[in-house]
Amino acid sequence: MWTRRIFLRSWLWTFLCTFSLNSSLLWKWIPSALAKTKQLLPKEFSKHQLINMNPEEIDNRNLEIDRLDQFGTMGPTEVSIDLKTYQFKVTGKVGRPLSLSYDQILKFPLLTESVLLICPGFFANNGRWTGIHLKVFLREAQVKKDARYLDIHGPHGKSVRIPLETIDQKKIFLAYRVNGEPLPQKHGFPLRLVYEDAYGYDWVKYVDEMVVL
Repeated sequence: MWTRRIFLRSWLWTFLCTFSLNSSLLWKWIPSALAKTKQLLPKEFSKHQLINMNPEEIDNRNLEIDRLDQFGTMGPTEVSIDLKTYQFKVTGKVGRPLSLSYDQILKFPLLTESVLLICPGFFANNGRWTGIHLKVFLREAQVKKDARYLDIHGPHGKSVRIPLETIDQKKIFLAYRVNGEPLPQKHGFPLRLVYEDAYGYDWVKYVDEMVVL
């Protein structure tokens, strides 16, 4: 006889077995569920509190956009790039390596997103960043099917590794403008990585190469 207890036990067993047999489904579901737990902050949320928070846990849609002259900086700020010789390269596991001038970069489709940058314990900048999505360059370079990662490189050996599977899940792109103005030198001109949910030390400045691995 099907009692309520037997029915619930049977349902739970079926549920657990399904997820055990389809672990990939489980791991796809977990990030989606966690993403919904982000804290939606009010417009005038305290900057003193913000600098000690994890950007991955914050929904910044209501926060005011900070003035550019209020932006903090980290890492090198005096790297001088000569646009006459500058080339942005896409190499590694690609069928068509790229070497692009700044003028060529500006011809790609652009996007503008509000993304929060936090340097833990020091500053937080909520900016409107304009640039080019990484997948635009990947498509142009004809990335190979077995590729799994991207390494974004800047000067002085600075780099960050990004799983390819995450670039559609987050706002991750190369910016050349911020708050409607050309990216200032101290903030990484000509290209800076914008990396939603990552701390500021992973926002590589003066980007000159993207290596597909």
